[in-house]
Amino acid sequence: MSNIYNDINLFNELVEVLINEEVKNPVAERIDSDKLYETIDLSLNQSGMIDDEFKSVLKNVIISTPKTATNLFFNQLFGGRQGKAILGDLLAVLLNNSMYTYKVAGPQVGIEQEIIRQSCNLVGYGSNSNGTFPTGGSMSNYVALIMARDAKDSNCRHNGMSKPLIIYTSKESHYSNAKNASFAGIGRNNIRYIKADLEGRMVSAELEAQIKEDIKNGGIPTFVNATAGTTVLGAFDPIDEIAVITEKYNIWLHVDGAYCGSVIFSDKYKHLIKGVERSDSFSYNAHKMLGTPLTCSIILVNDKKQMHESFSNEADYLYQTDGDDFNLGKTSFQCGRRNDALKFWTLWKSVGAEGLEKIIDQQFELATVARDYVSTHKDYTLYSFDDSISICFNYKNIDPMLLCTTLYEHQITVVGFGSFNEDTFVRLVTINANNSKQDILNFFKVLEEFVENHSTLLNEKLVLGAEV
Repeated sequence: MSNIYNDINLFNELVEVLINEEVKNPVAERIDSDKLYETIDLSLNQSGMIDDEFKSVLKNVIISTPKTATNLFFNQLFGGRQGKAILGDLLAVLLNNSMYTYKVAGPQVGIEQEIIRQSCNLVGYGSNSNGTFPTGGSMSNYVALIMARDAKDSNCRHNGMSKPLIIYTSKESHYSNAKNASFAGIGRNNIRYIKADLEGRMVSAELEAQIKEDIKNGGIPTFVNATAGTTVLGAFDPIDEIAVITEKYNIWLHVDGAYCGSVIFSDKYKHLIKGVERSDSFSYNAHKMLGTPLTCSIILVNDKKQMHESFSNEADYLYQTDGDDFNLGKTSFQCGRRNDALKFWTLWKSVGAEGLEKIIDQQFELATVARDYVSTHKDYTLYSFDDSISICFNYKNIDPMLLCTTLYEHQITVVGFGSFNEDTFVRLVTINANNSKQDILNFFKVLEEFVENHSTLLNEKLVLGAEV
Protein backbone atom coordinates (compact mmCIF):
# COMPACT_ATOMS: atom_id res chain seq x y z
CA MET A 1 0.00 0.00 0.00
CA SER A 2 2.88 2.38 0.75
CA ASN A 3 4.00 2.22 -2.87
CA ILE A 4 0.70 3.61 -4.16
CA TYR A 5 0.94 6.54 -1.73
CA ASN A 6 4.49 7.21 -2.89
CA ASP A 7 3.37 7.11 -6.50
CA ILE A 8 0.48 9.48 -5.79
CA ASN A 9 2.89 11.89 -4.10
CA LEU A 10 5.13 11.68 -7.16
CA PHE A 11 2.12 12.30 -9.38
CA ASN A 12 1.21 15.42 -7.40
CA GLU A 13 4.78 16.66 -7.72
CA LEU A 14 4.73 16.10 -11.49
CA VAL A 15 1.39 17.88 -11.79
CA GLU A 16 2.95 20.91 -10.13
CA VAL A 17 5.84 20.75 -12.59
CA LEU A 18 3.40 20.65 -15.50
CA ILE A 19 1.22 23.53 -14.27
CA ASN A 20 4.25 25.75 -13.61
CA GLU A 21 5.73 24.87 -16.98
CA GLU A 22 2.48 25.75 -18.75
CA VAL A 23 2.57 29.21 -17.17
CA LYS A 24 6.20 29.86 -18.07
CA ASN A 25 6.22 28.21 -21.50
CA PRO A 26 2.69 27.79 -22.93
CA VAL A 27 4.11 26.13 -26.04
CA ALA A 28 6.48 23.20 -25.52
CA GLU A 29 9.92 23.38 -27.06
CA ARG A 30 9.79 21.30 -30.19
CA ILE A 31 12.07 18.26 -30.51
CA ASP A 32 12.79 17.28 -34.10
CA SER A 33 11.41 13.79 -34.64
CA ASP A 34 14.77 12.50 -35.89
CA LYS A 35 16.40 13.65 -32.63
CA LEU A 36 13.73 12.44 -30.20
CA TYR A 37 15.45 9.29 -28.95
CA GLU A 38 18.78 11.01 -28.39
CA THR A 39 17.15 13.96 -26.59
CA ILE A 40 15.03 12.06 -24.03
CA ASP A 41 15.80 8.65 -22.57
CA LEU A 42 12.77 6.65 -23.73
CA SER A 43 14.58 3.32 -23.74
CA LEU A 44 13.19 0.21 -22.04
CA ASN A 45 15.90 -1.91 -20.43
CA GLN A 46 16.43 -5.14 -18.52
CA SER A 47 17.00 -3.32 -15.23
CA GLY A 48 14.67 -0.78 -13.68
CA MET A 49 15.51 2.88 -13.16
CA ILE A 50 16.08 4.20 -9.65
CA ASP A 51 13.65 6.76 -8.26
CA ASP A 52 15.51 10.07 -8.78
CA GLU A 53 16.49 9.19 -12.35
CA PHE A 54 12.97 7.98 -13.05
CA LYS A 55 11.53 11.26 -11.75
CA SER A 56 13.98 13.24 -13.88
CA VAL A 57 13.00 11.38 -17.05
CA LEU A 58 9.30 11.90 -16.32
CA LYS A 59 9.88 15.62 -15.87
CA ASN A 60 11.67 15.77 -19.20
CA VAL A 61 8.82 13.94 -20.90
CA ILE A 62 6.24 16.27 -19.36
CA ILE A 63 8.09 19.44 -20.27
CA SER A 64 8.63 18.31 -23.88
CA THR A 65 5.08 17.09 -24.55
CA PRO A 66 2.81 19.50 -26.49
CA LYS A 67 0.68 21.45 -24.02
CA THR A 68 -2.95 21.15 -25.08
CA ALA A 69 -4.49 23.05 -22.16
CA THR A 70 -2.78 26.43 -22.49
CA ASN A 71 -4.17 29.66 -23.96
CA LEU A 72 -1.90 29.34 -27.01
CA PHE A 73 -3.07 25.90 -28.17
CA PHE A 74 -5.61 26.19 -30.98
CA ASN A 75 -4.53 23.36 -33.23
CA GLN A 76 -7.00 20.49 -32.78
CA LEU A 77 -10.67 20.13 -31.98
CA PHE A 78 -10.01 19.87 -28.26
CA GLY A 79 -8.18 21.91 -25.65
CA GLY A 80 -8.24 23.23 -22.11
CA ARG A 81 -9.18 21.42 -18.93
CA GLN A 82 -12.27 21.02 -16.80
CA GLY A 83 -11.06 20.19 -13.30
CA LYS A 84 -14.05 18.16 -12.16
CA ALA A 85 -13.79 16.02 -15.31
CA ILE A 86 -10.12 15.34 -14.56
CA LEU A 87 -11.12 14.27 -11.06
CA GLY A 88 -13.54 11.73 -12.54
CA ASP A 89 -10.95 10.38 -14.95
CA LEU A 90 -8.39 9.92 -12.19
CA LEU A 91 -10.97 8.07 -10.10
CA ALA A 92 -11.81 5.85 -13.09
CA VAL A 93 -8.13 4.92 -13.38
CA LEU A 94 -7.89 4.04 -9.70
CA LEU A 95 -11.15 2.08 -9.72
CA ASN A 96 -10.17 0.32 -12.98
CA ASN A 97 -13.59 -1.15 -13.73
CA SER A 98 -14.45 -2.62 -17.09
CA MET A 99 -17.86 -1.58 -18.34
CA TYR A 100 -19.14 -4.82 -19.86
CA THR A 101 -21.08 -6.20 -16.87
CA TYR A 102 -22.84 -4.91 -13.77
CA LYS A 103 -20.98 -7.54 -11.79
CA VAL A 104 -17.64 -5.76 -12.32
CA ALA A 105 -18.81 -2.16 -12.83
CA GLY A 106 -21.66 -1.77 -10.33
CA PRO A 107 -22.79 1.86 -9.94
CA GLN A 108 -20.62 2.87 -12.89
CA VAL A 109 -23.20 1.20 -15.16
CA GLY A 110 -25.85 3.49 -13.70
CA ILE A 111 -23.61 6.51 -14.25
CA GLU A 112 -23.15 5.67 -17.92
CA GLN A 113 -26.83 4.95 -18.44
CA GLU A 114 -27.87 8.19 -16.74
CA ILE A 115 -25.68 10.18 -19.12
CA ILE A 116 -27.17 8.33 -22.07
CA ARG A 117 -30.75 8.77 -20.81
CA GLN A 118 -30.34 12.51 -20.27
CA SER A 119 -28.57 12.90 -23.62
CA CYS A 120 -31.42 11.12 -25.41
CA ASN A 121 -33.87 13.49 -23.73
CA LEU A 122 -31.89 16.50 -24.96
CA VAL A 123 -31.81 15.13 -28.50
CA GLY A 124 -35.54 14.41 -28.42
CA TYR A 125 -35.39 10.62 -28.72
CA GLY A 126 -38.20 8.57 -27.17
CA SER A 127 -38.38 5.97 -24.40
CA ASN A 128 -37.01 3.18 -26.63
CA SER A 129 -33.70 4.99 -27.16
CA ASN A 130 -30.34 4.07 -25.68
CA GLY A 131 -26.65 4.36 -26.47
CA THR A 132 -23.09 3.46 -25.59
CA PHE A 133 -19.61 4.96 -25.18
CA PRO A 134 -17.36 3.98 -28.12
CA THR A 135 -13.64 4.73 -28.28
CA GLY A 136 -14.00 7.94 -30.31
CA GLY A 137 -15.88 9.79 -32.98
CA SER A 138 -14.67 7.52 -35.77
CA MET A 139 -15.90 4.47 -33.88
CA SER A 140 -19.22 6.19 -33.19
CA ASN A 141 -19.70 6.61 -36.93
CA TYR A 142 -18.74 2.98 -37.46
CA VAL A 143 -21.25 1.75 -34.88
CA ALA A 144 -23.96 3.79 -36.62
CA LEU A 145 -23.02 2.38 -40.02
CA ILE A 146 -23.13 -1.21 -38.76
CA MET A 147 -26.60 -0.69 -37.34
CA ALA A 148 -27.76 0.88 -40.61
CA ARG A 149 -26.28 -1.99 -42.62
CA ASP A 150 -27.97 -4.62 -40.46
CA ALA A 151 -31.29 -2.78 -40.51
CA LYS A 152 -31.24 -2.79 -44.32
CA ASP A 153 -29.78 -6.29 -44.80
CA SER A 154 -30.86 -8.41 -41.83
CA ASN A 155 -28.98 -11.51 -43.07
CA CYS A 156 -25.68 -9.70 -43.29
CA ARG A 157 -24.60 -10.59 -39.76
CA HIS A 158 -24.78 -14.30 -40.55
CA ASN A 159 -24.21 -14.64 -44.29
CA GLY A 160 -22.18 -11.58 -45.15
CA MET A 161 -23.00 -8.86 -47.65
CA SER A 162 -25.57 -9.85 -50.26
CA LYS A 163 -26.91 -6.51 -51.48
CA PRO A 164 -25.33 -3.45 -53.20
CA LEU A 165 -25.66 -1.06 -50.26
CA ILE A 166 -24.91 2.64 -50.84
CA ILE A 167 -23.98 5.28 -48.26
CA TYR A 168 -24.01 9.08 -48.54
CA THR A 169 -22.04 11.83 -46.84
CA SER A 170 -20.93 15.38 -47.54
CA LYS A 171 -17.63 16.11 -49.26
CA GLU A 172 -16.75 18.03 -46.09
CA SER A 173 -17.47 15.16 -43.69
CA HIS A 174 -14.97 13.32 -41.52
CA TYR A 175 -12.51 10.98 -43.20
CA SER A 176 -13.63 8.07 -41.02
CA ASN A 177 -16.58 7.48 -43.34
CA ALA A 178 -14.29 6.04 -46.02
CA LYS A 179 -12.53 3.75 -43.54
CA ASN A 180 -15.81 2.62 -42.05
CA ALA A 181 -17.29 1.73 -45.44
CA SER A 182 -14.31 -0.53 -45.97
CA PHE A 183 -14.52 -2.11 -42.50
CA ALA A 184 -18.26 -2.74 -42.81
CA GLY A 185 -17.86 -4.62 -46.09
CA ILE A 186 -19.82 -2.00 -48.02
CA GLY A 187 -16.77 -0.75 -49.87
CA ARG A 188 -15.27 2.67 -50.45
CA ASN A 189 -16.56 2.76 -54.02
CA ASN A 190 -20.11 2.63 -52.68
CA ILE A 191 -19.79 5.98 -50.90
CA ARG A 192 -21.44 8.94 -52.57
CA TYR A 193 -19.85 12.26 -51.62
CA ILE A 194 -22.49 14.95 -51.82
CA LYS A 195 -21.64 18.50 -52.82
CA ALA A 196 -21.46 21.18 -50.11
CA ASP A 197 -22.70 24.74 -50.51
CA LEU A 198 -20.48 27.82 -50.20
CA GLU A 199 -20.67 27.64 -46.39
CA GLY A 200 -19.70 23.96 -46.23
CA ARG A 201 -23.17 22.43 -45.68
CA MET A 202 -24.47 19.40 -47.54
CA VAL A 203 -26.79 20.34 -50.42
CA SER A 204 -29.94 18.31 -49.78
CA ALA A 205 -31.18 18.60 -53.39
CA GLU A 206 -27.93 17.00 -54.58
CA LEU A 207 -28.43 14.21 -52.04
CA GLU A 208 -31.89 13.34 -53.31
CA ALA A 209 -30.77 13.47 -56.94
CA GLN A 210 -27.96 11.00 -56.17
CA ILE A 211 -30.32 8.67 -54.28
CA LYS A 212 -32.69 8.59 -57.25
CA GLU A 213 -29.80 7.80 -59.59
CA ASP A 214 -28.60 4.93 -57.40
CA ILE A 215 -32.08 3.42 -57.15
CA LYS A 216 -32.40 3.59 -60.92
CA ASN A 217 -29.09 1.70 -61.23
CA GLY A 218 -30.08 -1.05 -58.80
CA GLY A 219 -28.28 0.25 -55.70
CA ILE A 220 -29.85 0.22 -52.24
CA PRO A 221 -29.55 3.54 -50.39
CA THR A 222 -28.73 2.57 -46.81
CA PHE A 223 -27.08 5.28 -44.74
CA VAL A 224 -26.82 9.07 -44.78
CA ASN A 225 -24.21 10.73 -42.60
CA ALA A 226 -25.04 14.33 -41.72
CA THR A 227 -22.44 16.40 -39.90
CA ALA A 228 -22.93 18.76 -36.96
CA GLY A 229 -19.69 20.70 -37.15
CA THR A 230 -17.53 19.84 -40.15
CA THR A 231 -13.84 19.40 -39.41
CA VAL A 232 -12.60 22.47 -41.28
CA LEU A 233 -15.33 25.13 -41.41
CA GLY A 234 -17.37 23.87 -38.46
CA ALA A 235 -20.50 23.86 -40.64
CA PHE A 236 -23.81 22.22 -39.74
CA ASP A 237 -25.60 20.17 -42.39
CA PRO A 238 -29.36 20.95 -42.72
CA ILE A 239 -30.64 17.98 -40.73
CA ASP A 240 -34.32 18.85 -41.12
CA GLU A 241 -34.05 18.94 -44.92
CA ILE A 242 -32.01 15.73 -44.99
CA ALA A 243 -34.49 13.95 -42.69
CA VAL A 244 -37.32 14.62 -45.14
CA ILE A 245 -35.32 12.72 -47.75
CA THR A 246 -34.21 9.82 -45.55
CA GLU A 247 -37.78 9.29 -44.34
CA LYS A 248 -39.07 9.36 -47.90
CA TYR A 249 -36.63 6.66 -49.06
CA ASN A 250 -36.39 4.70 -45.78
CA ILE A 251 -32.68 5.40 -45.22
CA TRP A 252 -30.87 5.41 -41.87
CA LEU A 253 -29.92 8.97 -40.86
CA HIS A 254 -26.91 9.37 -38.62
CA VAL A 255 -25.82 12.76 -37.29
CA ASP A 256 -22.08 12.93 -36.65
CA GLY A 257 -21.83 15.56 -33.93
CA ALA A 258 -18.34 14.57 -32.79
CA TYR A 259 -17.10 18.15 -33.10
CA CYS A 260 -20.13 20.32 -32.31
CA GLY A 261 -22.98 18.01 -31.35
CA SER A 262 -22.64 19.23 -27.77
CA VAL A 263 -24.79 22.22 -28.79
CA ILE A 264 -27.62 20.01 -27.49
CA PHE A 265 -26.81 21.62 -24.13
CA SER A 266 -27.30 25.20 -25.34
CA ASP A 267 -30.70 26.83 -25.73
CA LYS A 268 -29.05 29.54 -27.82
CA TYR A 269 -27.31 27.25 -30.32
CA LYS A 270 -29.37 24.05 -30.35
CA HIS A 271 -31.18 25.39 -33.42
CA LEU A 272 -28.06 24.51 -35.41
CA ILE A 273 -29.11 20.83 -35.24
CA LYS A 274 -32.81 21.43 -35.83
CA GLY A 275 -34.45 18.13 -36.80
CA VAL A 276 -31.96 15.93 -34.93
CA GLU A 277 -34.85 14.13 -33.19
CA ARG A 278 -35.76 12.68 -36.61
CA SER A 279 -32.41 10.92 -36.93
CA ASP A 280 -31.82 7.23 -36.25
CA SER A 281 -28.55 7.83 -34.42
CA PHE A 282 -26.58 10.76 -33.09
CA SER A 283 -23.08 11.05 -31.66
CA TYR A 284 -21.10 13.70 -29.82
CA ASN A 285 -17.70 13.93 -28.15
CA ALA A 286 -17.61 15.35 -24.64
CA HIS A 287 -13.81 15.55 -24.98
CA LYS A 288 -14.24 18.29 -27.58
CA MET A 289 -16.66 21.11 -26.77
CA LEU A 290 -17.22 20.04 -23.15
CA GLY A 291 -13.54 19.72 -22.26
CA THR A 292 -13.44 16.28 -20.63
CA PRO A 293 -10.18 14.35 -20.98
CA LEU A 294 -9.79 12.18 -24.07
CA THR A 295 -11.65 10.08 -24.95
CA CYS A 296 -15.30 10.57 -24.13
CA SER A 297 -17.56 9.75 -27.06
CA ILE A 298 -21.27 8.99 -26.91
CA ILE A 299 -23.48 7.47 -29.57
CA LEU A 300 -27.25 7.44 -29.13
CA VAL A 301 -29.73 5.35 -31.08
CA ASN A 302 -33.43 6.16 -31.45
CA ASP A 303 -34.46 2.51 -31.21
CA LYS A 304 -32.30 0.44 -28.88
CA LYS A 305 -33.30 -2.84 -30.50
CA GLN A 306 -31.07 -1.91 -33.46
CA MET A 307 -28.06 -1.69 -31.16
CA HIS A 308 -28.90 -5.01 -29.52
CA GLU A 309 -29.42 -6.80 -32.84
CA SER A 310 -26.10 -5.59 -34.23
CA PHE A 311 -23.86 -6.03 -31.20
CA SER A 312 -25.37 -8.57 -28.82
CA ASN A 313 -23.58 -11.89 -28.53
CA GLU A 314 -24.08 -14.49 -25.81
CA ALA A 315 -21.14 -15.41 -23.59
CA ASP A 316 -21.90 -17.60 -20.58
CA TYR A 317 -18.45 -17.01 -19.10
CA LEU A 318 -19.13 -13.27 -19.00
CA TYR A 319 -22.84 -12.52 -18.48
CA GLN A 320 -23.59 -14.42 -15.27
CA THR A 321 -25.74 -12.01 -13.26
CA ASP A 322 -28.32 -9.25 -13.77
CA GLY A 323 -30.27 -8.40 -16.93
CA ASP A 324 -29.33 -7.08 -20.33
CA ASP A 325 -30.02 -3.48 -19.31
CA PHE A 326 -27.18 -3.69 -16.79
CA ASN A 327 -24.74 -5.77 -18.85
CA LEU A 328 -23.48 -3.10 -21.23
CA GLY A 329 -21.27 -5.47 -23.18
CA LYS A 330 -24.42 -6.73 -24.89
CA THR A 331 -24.78 -3.45 -26.77
CA SER A 332 -21.23 -2.21 -27.31
CA PHE A 333 -18.66 -2.94 -29.98
CA GLN A 334 -15.96 -3.75 -27.43
CA CYS A 335 -15.82 -6.35 -24.73
CA GLY A 336 -13.36 -4.98 -22.18
CA ARG A 337 -13.98 -1.25 -22.07
CA ARG A 338 -12.55 1.48 -19.83
CA ASN A 339 -14.87 3.74 -17.92
CA ASP A 340 -15.18 6.90 -20.04
CA ALA A 341 -18.47 7.94 -18.44
CA LEU A 342 -17.31 8.83 -14.93
CA LYS A 343 -15.30 11.92 -15.97
CA PHE A 344 -18.27 13.30 -17.87
CA TRP A 345 -20.60 12.50 -14.98
CA THR A 346 -18.40 14.28 -12.39
CA LEU A 347 -18.35 17.36 -14.62
CA TRP A 348 -22.09 17.30 -15.35
CA LYS A 349 -22.97 16.49 -11.73
CA SER A 350 -20.82 19.33 -10.39
CA VAL A 351 -21.87 22.14 -12.76
CA GLY A 352 -25.29 20.93 -13.90
CA ALA A 353 -26.70 21.22 -17.38
CA GLU A 354 -26.62 25.00 -16.90
CA GLY A 355 -22.88 24.84 -16.42
CA LEU A 356 -22.43 22.76 -19.56
CA GLU A 357 -24.51 25.32 -21.45
CA LYS A 358 -22.16 28.10 -20.29
CA ILE A 359 -19.16 26.12 -21.58
CA ILE A 360 -20.76 25.83 -25.02
CA ASP A 361 -21.91 29.45 -25.21
CA GLN A 362 -18.47 30.70 -24.16
CA GLN A 363 -16.86 29.03 -27.17
CA PHE A 364 -19.25 30.72 -29.59
CA GLU A 365 -18.65 34.07 -27.87
CA LEU A 366 -14.89 33.61 -28.27
CA ALA A 367 -15.44 32.71 -31.93
CA THR A 368 -17.35 35.97 -32.40
CA VAL A 369 -14.44 37.88 -30.86
CA ALA A 370 -12.02 36.23 -33.27
CA ARG A 371 -14.26 36.63 -36.30
CA ASP A 372 -14.87 40.32 -35.51
CA TYR A 373 -11.15 40.92 -35.16
CA VAL A 374 -10.35 39.29 -38.49
CA SER A 375 -13.17 41.01 -40.36
CA THR A 376 -12.23 44.49 -39.07
CA HIS A 377 -8.47 44.38 -39.73
CA LYS A 378 -7.40 44.98 -43.31
CA ASP A 379 -4.42 42.61 -43.27
CA TYR A 380 -6.72 39.62 -42.73
CA THR A 381 -8.98 37.68 -45.09
CA LEU A 382 -11.90 35.78 -43.52
CA TYR A 383 -13.04 32.45 -45.01
CA SER A 384 -15.47 31.15 -42.38
CA PHE A 385 -18.98 32.07 -41.28
CA ASP A 386 -21.21 32.85 -38.31
CA ASP A 387 -22.41 30.07 -35.99
CA SER A 388 -19.09 28.25 -36.10
CA ILE A 389 -16.24 27.92 -33.61
CA SER A 390 -13.76 27.43 -36.46
CA ILE A 391 -12.36 30.79 -37.57
CA CYS A 392 -10.59 30.43 -40.91
CA PHE A 393 -8.43 33.29 -42.16
CA ASN A 394 -5.23 34.33 -43.84
CA TYR A 395 -2.86 37.10 -42.75
CA LYS A 396 -1.05 39.37 -45.21
CA ASN A 397 -1.40 36.66 -47.88
CA ILE A 398 1.35 34.65 -46.16
CA ASP A 399 1.22 30.97 -47.11
CA PRO A 400 -0.86 29.49 -44.23
CA MET A 401 0.97 26.16 -44.13
CA LEU A 402 4.29 28.00 -43.87
CA LEU A 403 2.97 30.40 -41.24
CA CYS A 404 1.47 27.69 -39.00
CA THR A 405 4.54 25.48 -39.25
CA THR A 406 6.94 28.34 -38.48
CA LEU A 407 4.87 29.52 -35.50
CA TYR A 408 5.02 25.96 -34.16
CA GLU A 409 8.74 25.54 -34.77
CA HIS A 410 9.48 28.75 -32.85
CA GLN A 411 7.18 27.85 -29.93
CA ILE A 412 4.98 30.89 -30.48
CA THR A 413 1.54 29.26 -30.71
CA VAL A 414 0.08 25.99 -31.98
CA VAL A 415 -2.54 26.47 -34.69
CA GLY A 416 -3.40 24.44 -37.78
CA PHE A 417 -4.45 25.06 -41.35
CA GLY A 418 -7.22 23.69 -43.53
CA SER A 419 -8.72 23.90 -47.00
CA PHE A 420 -12.14 24.44 -48.52
CA ASN A 421 -12.75 24.48 -52.26
CA GLU A 422 -9.72 26.29 -53.74
CA ASP A 423 -8.67 28.12 -50.58
CA THR A 424 -6.17 27.15 -47.89
CA PHE A 425 -6.12 29.11 -44.64
CA VAL A 426 -5.21 29.21 -40.97
CA ARG A 427 -7.88 27.49 -38.86
CA LEU A 428 -8.27 28.83 -35.33
CA VAL A 429 -10.63 26.83 -33.10
CA THR A 430 -12.09 28.45 -29.97
CA ILE A 431 -12.92 25.16 -28.31
CA ASN A 432 -11.13 25.94 -25.05
CA ALA A 433 -13.88 27.49 -22.92
CA ASN A 434 -11.31 28.48 -20.27
CA ASN A 435 -9.99 31.12 -22.64
CA SER A 436 -11.10 34.73 -22.33
CA LYS A 437 -11.60 37.49 -24.89
CA GLN A 438 -8.12 38.72 -23.99
CA ASP A 439 -6.62 35.29 -24.75
CA ILE A 440 -8.11 35.38 -28.25
CA LEU A 441 -6.84 38.91 -28.88
CA ASN A 442 -3.44 37.86 -27.53
CA PHE A 443 -3.28 35.11 -30.16
CA PHE A 444 -3.54 37.70 -32.91
CA LYS A 445 -1.02 39.92 -31.14
CA VAL A 446 1.65 37.22 -30.94
CA LEU A 447 0.97 36.17 -34.55
CA GLU A 448 1.36 39.74 -35.83
CA GLU A 449 4.48 40.40 -33.76
CA PHE A 450 6.06 37.20 -34.99
CA VAL A 451 5.41 38.06 -38.63
CA GLU A 452 6.78 41.57 -38.14
CA ASN A 453 9.96 40.29 -36.47
CA HIS A 454 10.52 37.32 -38.81
CA SER A 455 9.46 38.58 -42.21
CA THR A 456 12.89 37.79 -43.67
CA LEU A 457 12.78 34.22 -42.36
CA LEU A 458 9.29 33.67 -43.75
CA ASN A 459 10.31 35.02 -47.16
CA GLU A 460 13.41 32.82 -47.23
CA LYS A 461 11.35 29.73 -46.37
CA LEU A 462 8.80 30.63 -49.02
CA VAL A 463 11.51 30.93 -51.68
CA LEU A 464 13.15 27.69 -50.53
CA GLY A 465 9.81 25.87 -50.65
CA ALA A 466 9.14 27.16 -54.17
CA GLU A 467 12.54 25.92 -55.33
CA VAL A 468 11.93 22.47 -53.84
